[in-house]
Amino acid sequence: MILISWNIDSLNAALTSDSDRAKETRKVLQTITANNPDVIAIQETKLRSTGPTKKHQEILGQMFPEYNYVWRSSEEPARKGYAGTMFLYKNTYAPQASYPVIDAPDTMDYEGRILTLEFEKFFVTQVYTPNSGNELKRLEDRQIWDQQYTEYLKKLDAQKPVIASGDYNVAHEEIDLKHPANNHHNAGFTDKERSGFHKLLEAGFTDTFRKVNGKVEGQYTWWAQRVRTSKQNNSGWRIDYYLVSNRIAANIKRSEMIDSGERKDHCPILLEIEI
Repeated sequence: MILISWNIDSLNAALTSDSDRAKETRKVLQTITANNPDVIAIQETKLRSTGPTKKHQEILGQMFPEYNYVWRSSEEPARKGYAGTMFLYKNTYAPQASYPVIDAPDTMDYEGRILTLEFEKFFVTQVYTPNSGNELKRLEDRQIWDQQYTEYLKKLDAQKPVIASGDYNVAHEEIDLKHPANNHHNAGFTDKERSGFHKLLEAGFTDTFRKVNGKVEGQYTWWAQRVRTSKQNNSGWRIDYYLVSNRIAANIKRSEMIDSGERKDHCPILLEIEI
């Protein structure tokens, strides 16, 4: 089974805009489909609370003719057109979708951040983890989120093995970003966020990229859009992950990044696993 996960930073823009960035995004989507994945997880869709419009549906049907999809958008009292997730899966499958509420703080449970597919023998779930924000204003809420999300994955894992992916908004170790010394007090690399992710792994999950590739350096999934040379200099962070239940970690075949060309922000990640 091949699975791909990507924080697309607006599926809406990717499908309907004629900007240079949207064109770059569509090229990446073509690269994704060329890998013939069984399941595609997309974060930060930024769709309306009512989901894809008729125009979106038409374009999705043209781009992904062999796939069905489910979505979850931000809804009141959360901000409109914020966050959001979507799964596309080959129409030969018939998983059951669920839309978990994890008793997260503030409006986080209404921001469309977690979406789960239940297959006969395993779960596939994705997450768009809340960012701690400028001046770490949301760090306290983020810590609660991390605890509640870990408990959610543990509950799934108690039933059947789990494949979890998404934008976790944290670089776990110093090897996971280009300039660790300069970022210890910045969102995504605070000791508290890193500890939260470490506790998630300790709860019974494997970071598939490190399992397959070991301590390889310079491999990232995100480069700052506002820094002109971030990608040229490979000044990036690894904040997107595929995690699996420890008991299926031996089944991993590949866990890698997909080249997104000149496009900055996130790149897609790919997992191949026997399951």
